[in-house]
Amino acid sequence: MDQLLYAAEVVLNGLMTGVMYALVALGFVLIYKASGVFNYAQGVLALFAALTLVGLQNGQVPFAHLINAALGTDLHSFGWTLPAILAIALTAVVMVGLAIAIEKLVLQHLVNQEPIILFMATIGLAYFLEGLGDVMWGADIKMLDVGVPKGASETIMNVTERLTGYGFYIDQLDIWAAIIAVILVTALMLFSQYTKQGRALRAVADDHQAALSVGISLRFIWVLVWSIAGFVALVAGIMWGSKSGVQFSLSLIALKALPVLMLGGFTSIPGAIVGGLIIGVGEKLFEFYVGPLVGGATENWFAYVLALIFLVFRPQGLFGERIIERV
Repeated sequence: MDQLLYAAEVVLNGLMTGVMYALVALGFVLIYKASGVFNYAQGVLALFAALTLVGLQNGQVPFAHLINAALGTDLHSFGWTLPAILAIALTAVVMVGLAIAIEKLVLQHLVNQEPIILFMATIGLAYFLEGLGDVMWGADIKMLDVGVPKGASETIMNVTERLTGYGFYIDQLDIWAAIIAVILVTALMLFSQYTKQGRALRAVADDHQAALSVGISLRFIWVLVWSIAGFVALVAGIMWGSKSGVQFSLSLIALKALPVLMLGGFTSIPGAIVGGLIIGVGEKLFEFYVGPLVGGATENWFAYVLALIFLVFRPQGLFGERIIERV
Protein backbone atom coordinates (compact mmCIF):
# COMPACT_ATOMS: atom_id res chain seq x y z
CA MET A 1 0.00 0.00 0.00
CA ASP A 2 2.82 2.42 0.85
CA GLN A 3 4.40 1.62 -2.51
CA LEU A 4 1.19 2.55 -4.35
CA LEU A 5 0.82 5.79 -2.42
CA TYR A 6 4.40 6.76 -3.16
CA ALA A 7 3.83 5.91 -6.85
CA ALA A 8 0.76 8.17 -6.82
CA GLU A 9 2.90 10.99 -5.41
CA VAL A 10 5.46 10.36 -8.15
CA VAL A 11 2.70 10.60 -10.79
CA LEU A 12 1.44 13.90 -9.40
CA ASN A 13 4.94 15.36 -9.36
CA GLY A 14 5.45 14.04 -12.89
CA LEU A 15 2.32 15.87 -14.04
CA MET A 16 3.62 19.09 -12.53
CA THR A 17 7.02 18.65 -14.20
CA GLY A 18 5.29 17.84 -17.49
CA VAL A 19 3.46 21.16 -17.38
CA MET A 20 6.80 22.94 -17.03
CA TYR A 21 8.10 21.11 -20.12
CA ALA A 22 4.92 22.00 -22.00
CA LEU A 23 5.39 25.71 -21.29
CA VAL A 24 8.65 25.62 -23.25
CA ALA A 25 7.20 23.44 -26.02
CA LEU A 26 4.37 25.94 -26.62
CA GLY A 27 6.82 28.49 -28.02
CA PHE A 28 8.17 25.94 -30.50
CA VAL A 29 4.65 25.02 -31.65
CA LEU A 30 3.58 28.64 -32.21
CA ILE A 31 6.52 29.50 -34.46
CA TYR A 32 6.41 26.16 -36.29
CA LYS A 33 2.71 26.60 -37.04
CA ALA A 34 3.26 30.08 -38.47
CA SER A 35 6.43 29.49 -40.46
CA GLY A 36 7.07 25.75 -40.68
CA VAL A 37 10.43 26.34 -38.99
CA PHE A 38 11.72 24.71 -35.84
CA ASN A 39 12.94 27.59 -33.65
CA TYR A 40 16.11 26.36 -31.99
CA ALA A 41 16.34 29.66 -30.10
CA GLN A 42 13.19 29.16 -28.01
CA GLY A 43 15.07 27.88 -24.96
CA VAL A 44 17.49 30.81 -25.15
CA LEU A 45 14.50 33.18 -25.40
CA ALA A 46 13.34 31.82 -22.04
CA LEU A 47 16.84 32.37 -20.62
CA PHE A 48 17.09 35.88 -22.07
CA ALA A 49 13.66 36.81 -20.70
CA ALA A 50 14.55 35.51 -17.23
CA LEU A 51 17.90 37.34 -17.24
CA THR A 52 16.23 40.57 -18.33
CA LEU A 53 13.54 40.20 -15.68
CA VAL A 54 16.08 39.70 -12.88
CA GLY A 55 18.19 42.58 -14.17
CA LEU A 56 15.27 44.99 -14.31
CA GLN A 57 13.87 43.86 -10.97
CA ASN A 58 17.21 44.39 -9.21
CA GLY A 59 17.99 47.67 -10.98
CA GLN A 60 21.12 46.20 -12.55
CA VAL A 61 22.99 48.33 -15.12
CA PRO A 62 22.96 46.57 -18.52
CA PHE A 63 26.40 46.02 -20.10
CA ALA A 64 28.00 47.08 -16.79
CA HIS A 65 31.10 44.94 -17.42
CA LEU A 66 31.73 46.53 -20.82
CA ILE A 67 31.09 50.06 -19.54
CA ASN A 68 33.41 49.58 -16.56
CA ALA A 69 36.15 48.08 -18.73
CA ALA A 70 35.91 50.84 -21.33
CA LEU A 71 35.51 53.84 -19.05
CA GLY A 72 37.21 52.66 -15.86
CA THR A 73 34.02 53.15 -13.85
CA ASP A 74 32.52 50.91 -11.18
CA LEU A 75 28.88 50.77 -12.18
CA HIS A 76 26.76 47.85 -11.02
CA SER A 77 23.30 48.99 -9.97
CA PHE A 78 21.02 52.00 -10.37
CA GLY A 79 20.29 51.74 -6.66
CA TRP A 80 16.59 50.91 -6.97
CA THR A 81 14.45 47.81 -7.32
CA LEU A 82 11.25 47.41 -9.29
CA PRO A 83 8.06 45.65 -8.15
CA ALA A 84 7.72 42.21 -9.73
CA ILE A 85 4.63 43.10 -11.79
CA LEU A 86 6.30 46.20 -13.27
CA ALA A 87 9.50 44.28 -14.04
CA ILE A 88 7.45 41.57 -15.78
CA ALA A 89 5.58 44.18 -17.85
CA LEU A 90 8.83 45.87 -18.91
CA THR A 91 10.36 42.50 -19.79
CA ALA A 92 7.33 41.70 -21.95
CA VAL A 93 7.92 45.00 -23.78
CA VAL A 94 11.57 44.02 -24.28
CA MET A 95 10.51 40.64 -25.73
CA VAL A 96 8.13 42.36 -28.19
CA GLY A 97 10.95 44.72 -29.20
CA LEU A 98 13.21 41.69 -29.65
CA ALA A 99 10.58 40.06 -31.89
CA ILE A 100 10.42 43.19 -34.07
CA ALA A 101 14.22 43.27 -34.30
CA ILE A 102 14.38 39.58 -35.25
CA GLU A 103 11.83 40.09 -38.03
CA LYS A 104 13.55 43.24 -39.30
CA LEU A 105 17.14 42.05 -39.14
CA VAL A 106 16.81 38.30 -39.82
CA LEU A 107 13.47 36.97 -41.06
CA GLN A 108 12.78 39.76 -43.54
CA HIS A 109 15.88 38.74 -45.51
CA LEU A 110 14.97 35.04 -45.52
CA VAL A 111 11.46 35.11 -47.01
CA ASN A 112 10.85 32.14 -49.36
CA GLN A 113 14.10 30.48 -48.32
CA GLU A 114 14.27 26.76 -47.62
CA PRO A 115 13.25 25.69 -44.08
CA ILE A 116 16.78 24.45 -43.39
CA ILE A 117 18.09 27.99 -44.00
CA LEU A 118 15.61 29.41 -41.49
CA PHE A 119 16.47 26.66 -39.02
CA MET A 120 20.17 27.48 -39.29
CA ALA A 121 19.29 31.15 -38.75
CA THR A 122 17.56 30.26 -35.46
CA ILE A 123 20.68 28.36 -34.35
CA GLY A 124 22.77 31.46 -34.99
CA LEU A 125 20.16 33.57 -33.22
CA ALA A 126 20.27 31.26 -30.19
CA TYR A 127 24.02 31.64 -29.75
CA PHE A 128 23.83 35.40 -30.36
CA LEU A 129 21.13 35.89 -27.72
CA GLU A 130 22.99 33.70 -25.25
CA GLY A 131 26.10 35.80 -25.70
CA LEU A 132 24.09 39.03 -25.56
CA GLY A 133 22.47 37.95 -22.29
CA ASP A 134 25.91 37.16 -20.86
CA VAL A 135 27.29 40.57 -21.86
CA MET A 136 24.22 42.50 -20.70
CA TRP A 137 23.53 40.88 -17.35
CA GLY A 138 26.56 38.73 -16.44
CA ALA A 139 27.01 34.98 -16.30
CA ASP A 140 26.60 34.44 -12.56
CA ILE A 141 23.66 32.44 -11.19
CA LYS A 142 20.80 34.73 -10.20
CA MET A 143 17.87 34.11 -7.88
CA LEU A 144 14.45 35.01 -9.25
CA ASP A 145 11.58 35.85 -6.94
CA VAL A 146 8.35 37.29 -8.35
CA GLY A 147 6.18 36.34 -5.40
CA VAL A 148 5.16 32.88 -6.60
CA PRO A 149 4.82 30.60 -3.52
CA LYS A 150 7.39 27.83 -3.15
CA GLY A 151 7.75 24.79 -0.93
CA ALA A 152 5.37 22.00 -0.02
CA SER A 153 1.64 22.67 -0.27
CA GLU A 154 0.38 22.24 3.27
CA THR A 155 -3.20 21.91 2.01
CA ILE A 156 -2.40 18.97 -0.25
CA MET A 157 -0.24 17.33 2.41
CA ASN A 158 -3.02 17.64 5.01
CA VAL A 159 -5.80 16.46 2.69
CA THR A 160 -3.89 13.47 1.35
CA GLU A 161 -2.70 12.52 4.83
CA ARG A 162 -6.28 12.65 6.10
CA LEU A 163 -7.52 10.50 3.19
CA THR A 164 -4.68 8.01 2.83
CA GLY A 165 -2.50 8.36 5.91
CA TYR A 166 0.36 9.55 3.68
CA GLY A 167 0.97 13.24 2.94
CA PHE A 168 1.86 13.95 -0.70
CA TYR A 169 4.66 16.45 -1.29
CA ILE A 170 3.69 18.80 -4.13
CA ASP A 171 5.61 22.03 -4.65
CA GLN A 172 3.39 25.13 -4.69
CA LEU A 173 5.46 26.52 -7.57
CA ASP A 174 4.53 23.51 -9.70
CA ILE A 175 0.85 23.99 -8.87
CA TRP A 176 1.01 27.63 -9.93
CA ALA A 177 2.84 26.63 -13.11
CA ALA A 178 0.04 24.18 -13.93
CA ILE A 179 -2.63 26.85 -13.35
CA ILE A 180 -0.76 29.41 -15.46
CA ALA A 181 -0.22 26.86 -18.26
CA VAL A 182 -3.96 26.07 -18.39
CA ILE A 183 -4.80 29.79 -18.57
CA LEU A 184 -2.14 30.36 -21.23
CA VAL A 185 -3.24 27.47 -23.43
CA THR A 186 -6.90 28.49 -23.14
CA ALA A 187 -6.04 32.08 -24.08
CA LEU A 188 -3.98 30.93 -27.08
CA MET A 189 -6.75 28.63 -28.29
CA LEU A 190 -9.35 31.41 -28.01
CA PHE A 191 -7.00 33.85 -29.74
CA SER A 192 -6.38 31.39 -32.59
CA GLN A 193 -10.05 30.58 -33.12
CA TYR A 194 -11.93 33.82 -32.49
CA THR A 195 -9.72 36.78 -33.39
CA LYS A 196 -8.88 38.24 -36.80
CA GLN A 197 -5.16 38.01 -36.09
CA GLY A 198 -5.53 34.41 -34.94
CA ARG A 199 -7.32 33.44 -38.14
CA ALA A 200 -4.64 35.21 -40.16
CA LEU A 201 -1.99 33.25 -38.27
CA ARG A 202 -3.73 29.97 -39.12
CA ALA A 203 -4.01 31.04 -42.77
CA VAL A 204 -0.27 31.71 -42.93
CA ALA A 205 0.37 28.35 -41.31
CA ASP A 206 -1.70 26.60 -43.97
CA ASP A 207 -0.28 28.37 -47.04
CA HIS A 208 2.07 31.37 -47.10
CA GLN A 209 1.42 32.27 -50.74
CA ALA A 210 -2.36 32.01 -50.45
CA ALA A 211 -2.30 34.18 -47.31
CA LEU A 212 -0.22 36.81 -49.11
CA SER A 213 -2.62 36.79 -52.06
CA VAL A 214 -5.55 37.82 -49.85
CA GLY A 215 -3.67 40.70 -48.26
CA ILE A 216 -2.29 39.14 -45.08
CA SER A 217 1.05 40.66 -44.13
CA LEU A 218 3.58 37.91 -43.59
CA ARG A 219 5.88 40.36 -41.78
CA PHE A 220 3.12 41.31 -39.32
CA ILE A 221 2.30 37.66 -38.63
CA TRP A 222 5.95 36.82 -37.98
CA VAL A 223 6.31 39.75 -35.56
CA LEU A 224 3.06 38.70 -33.86
CA VAL A 225 3.98 35.05 -33.48
CA TRP A 226 7.53 35.80 -32.30
CA SER A 227 6.08 38.28 -29.79
CA ILE A 228 3.67 35.63 -28.47
CA ALA A 229 6.48 33.07 -28.39
CA GLY A 230 8.59 35.61 -26.50
CA PHE A 231 5.81 36.08 -23.95
CA VAL A 232 5.48 32.30 -23.57
CA ALA A 233 9.27 32.14 -23.13
CA LEU A 234 8.97 34.81 -20.42
CA VAL A 235 6.40 32.71 -18.54
CA ALA A 236 8.55 29.59 -18.90
CA GLY A 237 11.63 31.54 -17.81
CA ILE A 238 9.83 32.81 -14.71
CA MET A 239 8.70 29.33 -13.71
CA TRP A 240 12.00 27.56 -14.39
CA GLY A 241 14.07 30.47 -13.06
CA SER A 242 12.06 30.54 -9.83
CA LYS A 243 12.50 26.78 -9.50
CA SER A 244 16.22 26.34 -10.19
CA GLY A 245 17.70 29.84 -10.46
CA VAL A 246 18.50 31.85 -13.57
CA GLN A 247 21.63 30.36 -15.08
CA PHE A 248 22.81 29.57 -18.57
CA SER A 249 21.88 25.90 -18.28
CA LEU A 250 18.29 27.19 -18.35
CA SER A 251 18.53 27.33 -22.15
CA LEU A 252 19.02 23.55 -22.22
CA ILE A 253 15.38 22.99 -21.26
CA ALA A 254 14.77 23.40 -24.99
CA LEU A 255 16.34 19.97 -25.46
CA LYS A 256 13.71 18.38 -23.19
CA ALA A 257 11.01 20.12 -25.24
CA LEU A 258 12.05 18.11 -28.31
CA PRO A 259 10.61 14.79 -27.10
CA VAL A 260 7.49 16.67 -25.95
CA LEU A 261 6.98 17.97 -29.50
CA MET A 262 7.65 14.58 -31.06
CA LEU A 263 4.98 13.00 -28.88
CA GLY A 264 2.37 15.74 -29.13
CA GLY A 265 3.00 16.90 -32.68
CA PHE A 266 4.84 19.99 -33.92
CA THR A 267 1.64 21.78 -34.99
CA SER A 268 -0.65 21.14 -32.02
CA ILE A 269 -0.98 23.40 -28.97
CA PRO A 270 -2.97 20.76 -27.01
CA GLY A 271 -0.38 18.24 -28.18
CA ALA A 272 2.37 20.23 -26.46
CA ILE A 273 0.48 19.97 -23.18
CA VAL A 274 -0.36 16.27 -23.53
CA GLY A 275 3.18 15.46 -24.68
CA GLY A 276 4.63 17.33 -21.72
CA LEU A 277 2.41 15.44 -19.28
CA ILE A 278 3.34 12.08 -20.83
CA ILE A 279 7.05 12.86 -20.67
CA GLY A 280 6.81 14.25 -17.13
CA VAL A 281 4.89 11.27 -15.72
CA GLY A 282 6.77 8.71 -17.80
CA GLU A 283 10.25 9.75 -16.74
CA LYS A 284 9.29 9.94 -13.06
CA LEU A 285 7.64 6.50 -13.05
CA PHE A 286 10.48 4.98 -15.07
CA GLU A 287 13.00 6.38 -12.60
CA PHE A 288 10.89 5.08 -9.70
CA TYR A 289 10.44 1.51 -10.96
CA VAL A 290 13.37 0.89 -13.33
CA GLY A 291 15.99 3.38 -12.11
CA PRO A 292 17.08 1.32 -9.08
CA LEU A 293 17.58 -1.72 -11.32
CA VAL A 294 19.94 0.04 -13.75
CA GLY A 295 21.76 2.40 -11.39
CA GLY A 296 19.45 5.42 -11.71
CA ALA A 297 19.78 8.56 -13.84
CA THR A 298 17.14 7.31 -16.29
CA GLU A 299 15.42 10.72 -16.38
CA ASN A 300 18.28 12.00 -18.55
CA TRP A 301 17.49 9.67 -21.45
CA PHE A 302 14.02 8.19 -21.01
CA ALA A 303 12.25 11.01 -22.88
CA TYR A 304 14.51 10.66 -25.92
CA VAL A 305 14.04 6.90 -26.12
CA LEU A 306 10.28 7.33 -25.93
CA ALA A 307 10.45 10.01 -28.65
CA LEU A 308 12.50 7.65 -30.84
CA ILE A 309 9.81 4.98 -30.51
CA PHE A 310 7.18 7.52 -31.56
CA LEU A 311 9.28 8.58 -34.55
CA VAL A 312 9.36 4.97 -35.73
CA PHE A 313 5.67 4.16 -35.29
CA ARG A 314 3.89 7.55 -35.41
CA PRO A 315 6.25 10.25 -36.71
CA GLN A 316 3.56 12.96 -36.79
CA GLY A 317 2.91 12.57 -33.04
CA LEU A 318 -0.38 12.07 -31.25
CA PHE A 319 -2.03 15.29 -32.46
CA GLY A 320 0.14 16.24 -35.43
CA GLU A 321 -1.15 16.38 -38.98
CA ARG A 322 -0.41 13.37 -41.17
CA ILE A 323 1.59 14.53 -44.17
CA ILE A 324 0.42 12.99 -47.45
CA GLU A 325 2.47 13.58 -50.56
CA ARG A 326 1.23 12.55 -54.00
CA VAL A 327 3.82 11.60 -56.57
